[in-house]
Amino acid sequence: MTPYEYAIIQAMPRVERGELINVGVLLYCQRRDFLSARTHLDESRLLALDPSADVAAIRAALDAWDRTCGGSGAAEGMRPGERFRWLVAPRSTILRAGPVHMGLTAEPAAELERLVELLVR
Repeated sequence: MTPYEYAIIQAMPRVERGELINVGVLLYCQRRDFLSARTHLDESRLLALDPSADVAAIRAALDAWDRTCGGSGAAEGMRPGERFRWLVAPRSTILRAGPVHMGLTAEPAAELERLVELLVR
């Protein structure tokens, strides 16, 4: 079994209200050099929090998280652990990462899918 860290990706369409929904999971496994995000945006839940939420912009921001995991854009040249720490750093924006949790797994990709089903969908 290999240790890993993960955080739930949360959308908060109106930061001033503090209401949020889970929209994905970010998982980092140092020993396997694995960093990936899986997202699922439930538009009806998002719009229940804020009927004027810009769904397209939130989807684009989620895509940017995926690209950052892969080392694209501003994350180019960063190691996976550095990218993970950058993504989970506290911020006051529409998308943010929740607290970091730890676990053990034999297969990080399968664990990521399990966490998305359990915590997001």
